[in-house]
Amino acid sequence: MPATHLDAVRAASRRLVREFGFMHPTLAGSDLSPSSVHALVEIGNRGSMTAAELCDVLLLEKSSVSRMLRKFIAAGQLCADTSPRDGRSKTLALTPKGRETLAAIDAYARAQVAGALEKLPADVHGKVLYGLSTYAGALEAYRRRSVVPVSAVSINSGYRPGAIGRTVDMHARYYSRTVGFGAFFESKVAAGMAEFVSRLEHPRNEIWLALEEGNVIGAIAIDGEDLAAGRAHLRWFIVDDGRRGGGVGKQLLAAALAFCDETGFAETELWTFSGLDAARRLYEAAGFVLDREFTGSQWGKEMTEQCFIRPGRNNAPNEP
Repeated sequence: MPATHLDAVRAASRRLVREFGFMHPTLAGSDLSPSSVHALVEIGNRGSMTAAELCDVLLLEKSSVSRMLRKFIAAGQLCADTSPRDGRSKTLALTPKGRETLAAIDAYARAQVAGALEKLPADVHGKVLYGLSTYAGALEAYRRRSVVPVSAVSINSGYRPGAIGRTVDMHARYYSRTVGFGAFFESKVAAGMAEFVSRLEHPRNEIWLALEEGNVIGAIAIDGEDLAAGRAHLRWFIVDDGRRGGGVGKQLLAAALAFCDETGFAETELWTFSGLDAARRLYEAAGFVLDREFTGSQWGKEMTEQCFIRPGRNNAPNEP
């Protein structure tokens, strides 16, 4: 990762710590310390826990947790009973007073998170959840020297509501950042996709979406009508920011090329731009070969455009 990204992640992490209130002696509108608030939340969410389990979750030493628990029990927030699994340890649970305290903490935290999410477009909420949970998982994996668990991504064919807007959005953001494209490029992609989706009923046309928990994180399409007979046009191939390099693009490309081979296209053509080296490596690994290139400005800015061709892998005839 570039040093600028490392510094940006560090800066964002510090902002989160400050905005959540961890620099203050108390947290979540209560008179409790941050570690005490987390202890009540974890015990309440699980129903009951032992002191050893709480130490593992909070990443605190046994002595620190023991002092905190004694204060909770003395204040009537927690009760401790002999564990049915191990007579040498105590099971901790919230008392009615503890549940009241937790309810107030939860109400404060929910209002804080809900207020923040209201400041963001609804289609960004999934990205926030993915980013935070993935980053937290990566930090834990680094501490434990383990592997980061990867959430399941499914590749689905066919249109679904929001597919056009989401695909256009991913294109606009990526190409604005990487090559400086603007409104002209975005509007042209939107118009082209809108026209194509109206032809999806044709058996030689298809679109695939990469979905994670219902959110579109990638797309690709095969247009079997806009080139000469027997040739497929691979279009609108994009993977969301932050998801590249994890295999999503490879899965999408494999699904599209399998469709081309099954349909019997003599060749598949795609257009891209010089300098997108990671994408070029992916295309060449899938059998594409650079056929021609020229300088053009059809997307609103002068670029070196490249055409890649992949021969068909199936000799079955392609019916017009």
